[in-house]
Amino acid sequence: MTGRTALVTGSAKGLGRRTALELASSGCDVAINYVTSRGEAEMLVQDIISLGRKACAIQADIALADDAERLISEVENRLGGVDILVNNAGPFIRERHLFADYKREDILYLMNGNLVGTMLLDHRVLPGMRSRQWGRIIHFGFGHASEARSWPHRAVYAAAKVGLVSFTKTLAVEEAANGVTVNMICPGDIRGDNKEKSIVDVAGWIDEESPRGRPGTGEDVARMITFLCLPESDFITGNTIDVSGGLDPIRTHLKR
Repeated sequence: MTGRTALVTGSAKGLGRRTALELASSGCDVAINYVTSRGEAEMLVQDIISLGRKACAIQADIALADDAERLISEVENRLGGVDILVNNAGPFIRERHLFADYKREDILYLMNGNLVGTMLLDHRVLPGMRSRQWGRIIHFGFGHASEARSWPHRAVYAAAKVGLVSFTKTLAVEEAANGVTVNMICPGDIRGDNKEKSIVDVAGWIDEESPRGRPGTGEDVARMITFLCLPESDFITGNTIDVSGGLDPIRTHLKR
């Protein structure tokens, strides 16, 4: 993928960071996006430059429409048109709340950050992808999001991501003839530092909650994203792909 430009939102840390490094290792120039983690973003830029690729770090909160527009414009000015858009960023409130207990501003922020902001970014990059007749768009969901189940205490986040499933499938059909693929990655319960680890880093580790028996890593997710972005993956579009080791996080929670 040498010569392609990738934008990975929310990429200063975690799964986004690991994905950015994987794409850079595959030849992409990469734009790093962050909200508050400037130091980590700038360190990642240096890591990517050391791989022989171009990189830049841009502050923007995709939950804000003006920030989403500015983010794409800055990437285009600094690295060129966006060929690969990985929509990793999305706010998540870890504390469990019944829907009735959410604050109004939290509902709007979660919906804007996980659904509307992603749609605005996609809308902004599509003209360039169409003109080049090539593009890769990746959305992020959660395990089994395509089944649209209930998820108590996660009502707003789940609603946004399930809405994104439908949008993924629709956009994939609409843009297939333009050489643009659209897919959703649904990570399992990949925790803490494991989001940036390699598969080899957890070799021999036991995770009793995982059907696979080991914890998931950022590499598990990043490798799938990179595969979907390859030129030869142009026949794979409109899919939701679980990268979970067989774990069903919602049912696991409900059984407790």
